[in-house]
Amino acid sequence: MEQILPKLEDLRKIVDKKATTSRENRDGLNEKMREFIGTRNTYNSQVRELISEVQRQKVIRDDANASVRTAKAERAEKNQLVRDAKQAIREMTPESQQQQGRGGRRGRREKEDTPASLRRKIQILENEFEMGIHVGKNEDKAMDRLKRMKRKLRDMTEKEDSNVELKDARASLQVAIDAQEAAHQEVTLAAESAQEAHDLMLKLSEEVDRLREQADGSQAEVRRAKREADQAHQTYIVSLRCLHSILDIVRAHNNRGKVTETKSGTGAPARVEVQDLMSKLMSGETLSTEELMALQRGG
Repeated sequence: MEQILPKLEDLRKIVDKKATTSRENRDGLNEKMREFIGTRNTYNSQVRELISEVQRQKVIRDDANASVRTAKAERAEKNQLVRDAKQAIREMTPESQQQQGRGGRRGRREKEDTPASLRRKIQILENEFEMGIHVGKNEDKAMDRLKRMKRKLRDMTEKEDSNVELKDARASLQVAIDAQEAAHQEVTLAAESAQEAHDLMLKLSEEVDRLREQADGSQAEVRRAKREADQAHQTYIVSLRCLHSILDIVRAHNNRGKVTETKSGTGAPARVEVQDLMSKLMSGETLSTEELMALQRGG
């Protein structure tokens, strides 16, 4: 047994170093696992916030789409009012004026002049004169056209002034056109709002997918770190058990003087058993209580 004690001391140092290394490795892995858990939780928190924002944008989009449908229905009503107002004016306009607004092809009509449209045409033509666009023969033709439009505007204005019903009809047409344009603007704004919310939803959903992938990666690191930490902890526990076994053997050796000589009568078999138990211990296995007692007896 005296020859075994130095080997036990060497073995104790090796096992103690292994236990220390395993403990430090376990603690380091547990710290990494906590870091990965924090990173994963951060990603998951961001995902929840983005999903909430996606849902909010979905509500905005759906509300905007509902507004688009409502605005389109209103615009259709305004379009009908414009058509009705134009029809009323045509019915009040003498047939000769209606014929003037028709082109050479049968069934095809040019856009009917109104005082407002004539004023715009006159203004455009006068600006062209100021810029010197019309010269020579073209200037004469343009001047004749300008005079005709002014006469036509004067005649229409005089007729409107004398025809209260027609004047009111044209005013109603303008009101209908303004309402039509306002309704169309509402459709455009609502459609743009819906599209903006939809595009943002898609962008946020892509970010959610990216963050979920990052969170899954962090979770995989958590599982890996935990698995390795558990292995390191198991190695640490085994090392501690080995240390305890070595210390128990040393204590058994120190107490061997208490063993009576009658028990040493079986010295040879006991030494064989001690050698077997020592070989088992040095191979990395731990000893049971019965084996430690046998080792003590063999000591």
